[in-house]
Amino acid sequence: MEIWERNPVGLPGPAPPPRAWARGRRRAYPGTGRHPRGPCDGRRRRGQDMIGRKESCTSGQIPMTDLSCLAYVLEEWTVAEYLKKYLSHVVIISLTMSAILAFFIVPLTMLFFIYVSNILLLIYQRNGEIKADPLSDVWDSARKTIASFWDIYARIWHGYELHGVENLPEGPGILVYYHGAIPVDYLYFLSRLFLWKKRLCLSVADHFVFRLPGLKLLLEVTGVMPGTREECLIALKNGRLVSVSPGGLREALFSDESYQLIWGNRKGFAQVALDAKVPIIPMYTQNVREGYRMLKERRFFRQLYESTRLPFIPPYGGLPVKFRTYIGEPIPYDPNITTEELVEKTKTAIQALISKHQTIPGSIWKALLERFDKHHKSD
Repeated sequence: MEIWERNPVGLPGPAPPPRAWARGRRRAYPGTGRHPRGPCDGRRRRGQDMIGRKESCTSGQIPMTDLSCLAYVLEEWTVAEYLKKYLSHVVIISLTMSAILAFFIVPLTMLFFIYVSNILLLIYQRNGEIKADPLSDVWDSARKTIASFWDIYARIWHGYELHGVENLPEGPGILVYYHGAIPVDYLYFLSRLFLWKKRLCLSVADHFVFRLPGLKLLLEVTGVMPGTREECLIALKNGRLVSVSPGGLREALFSDESYQLIWGNRKGFAQVALDAKVPIIPMYTQNVREGYRMLKERRFFRQLYESTRLPFIPPYGGLPVKFRTYIGEPIPYDPNITTEELVEKTKTAIQALISKHQTIPGSIWKALLERFDKHHKSD
């Protein structure tokens, strides 16, 4: 006698062996010819129906007034619009990041090279166990190596030229120059002067420079000093050439392509020149503002600088424009001139160099094209 039980789908008939269900086999019910449904049959059929319906919609077999076709078209349109919007955002973000890197990568590279120079000096000091004064001739070989590196960089990237070295006095003097957004032109000048004349020019720098970590040895070996009145007088009495930019950080941050001098009420350099009885030599670098620039002045940044004396505005640029440094004729010592008159005389001399050698307002395109000007006269 055959025993009938209720099968898993609720139909009368003998229950299939448990192992057959476990292995996923399907057997027909006796007398019905039907197979039990597996767990994925419903989803598979629905997927097939959906694909068939989509193909019918796209081929026109089902009218577009059908709700399922409208839902399908709306879904496809939404996904396409989403992808289009997403891709456009990706493109915009990528272009923005590329522009930022292009504008700031060269200034960051310059900073990296400066730190590399300091590391080379540290290696030189440790290997030679040097304990001599950083301004002594013992460091000349290290200075020559660093100066050669920066001079090669200046030739390749900016086609750097130096004119008017004959105007520098053999003895002491004060060199006064215009301060660019990044004074890399002044670094080029120091390097070439040492290579040509084997002469070290001491530099008066802003107190901010001495707050930068990890540059102490480089500043000492290259003769960078805070520039107190006493230090400058001692250096001049020792026959040194001392350079200073009266505009300093303020001129670097807030001057622009009009090349306006921003000296404020600074006249200490003129008083030191009168006390030491030395000449003042004006100096200016052509296109220095086209190579590196600052963001346009904002009242907030100006107030922030005046209260903290810190440069919160980042420089940008680093374009390979033509750099030419011009050293003007010296202003001789005159015991009958006042400090204020000497300041105005120095201003006039630097502004004359700017008017003679610089296009006002400065043009980046013209500065780039000057790299190919082979007929320029260094008058």
